[in-house]
Amino acid sequence: MDTTFRVGVVGAGRVGAVLAASLRRAGHDIVAVAGESDASRHRAADLLPGVAIRKPTDVARACDVLLLTVPDDMLGNVVTMLSASGAIRPGQYVVHTSGRHGLDVLAPALEIGARGIAMHPAMTFTGTEVDLPRVPGCVFGVTASPAERPVAERLVAYLGGTVMWVDEAHRTLYHAGLAHGANHLVTLVTQAMELLEAAGADDPAATLRPLLTAALDNALAEGDSALTGPIVRGDVNTVRAHLAEIAATAPDTLPSYVALGAATLDRVVTDGRVLPIRAAAIRRLLDEALAASQATHPDPRTPLR
Repeated sequence: MDTTFRVGVVGAGRVGAVLAASLRRAGHDIVAVAGESDASRHRAADLLPGVAIRKPTDVARACDVLLLTVPDDMLGNVVTMLSASGAIRPGQYVVHTSGRHGLDVLAPALEIGARGIAMHPAMTFTGTEVDLPRVPGCVFGVTASPAERPVAERLVAYLGGTVMWVDEAHRTLYHAGLAHGANHLVTLVTQAMELLEAAGADDPAATLRPLLTAALDNALAEGDSALTGPIVRGDVNTVRAHLAEIAATAPDTLPSYVALGAATLDRVVTDGRVLPIRAAAIRRLLDEALAASQATHPDPRTPLR
């Protein structure tokens, strides 16, 4: 059944403005948005021209589908405030885009008869028009009761996305997997670019792009079988040289190199690709390098005793 929704958005951040613009392109009526910061208001003006910017309670009262795209730690308070104010009504769809939260955070709205959906896009957003062609094909981690599943599926379909059903109990695990893969990837790639720049690369990103693209594609297709490099080969002396050079040139990067090296070693030892004697030598190098780094550059966050 084709339905045109009247959508209101509370939180015109990077995610909310883009999803609202995508729903608008699909023919839905974006009745109003709420955003307090200057950045949110500018984003709404760019992506949702002509849409009124109103108070959250007014947005909630004006729509049939309320899209809550506020930060995770604010979501519970926003739901409580809107429910207590009478802005949310029975039968209204209240949809949030938090990865960590499921339906529990919507309890105040559900208690008064609203219909809840957790619908998290597994994508990173810039909050600009660049994101709009990326939304189709995006996977949405969705948690909904059986009665709300048809509407959840239609919302994702209107966005051109794919539904991944996530149990309430697995919501945090689902989000941790995405954050570990995407957010930590940014840190890893940034550190790698800094090492290449220190080594004299004029364009570290261009140097890394084909390598990282191939590595990511292979990892997604083959898992651990895609692992290559000195640890997988058991090249003790190469690992030793890496550790010494990173400690001298980019000591802040050494702990992550050691942590990822140890994790990689664990995986290739388990499947038998590295001989135990070489694995033990590499692990000793990693432990010694980290201990030396901590002695030379103590973590300022470590509490004094």
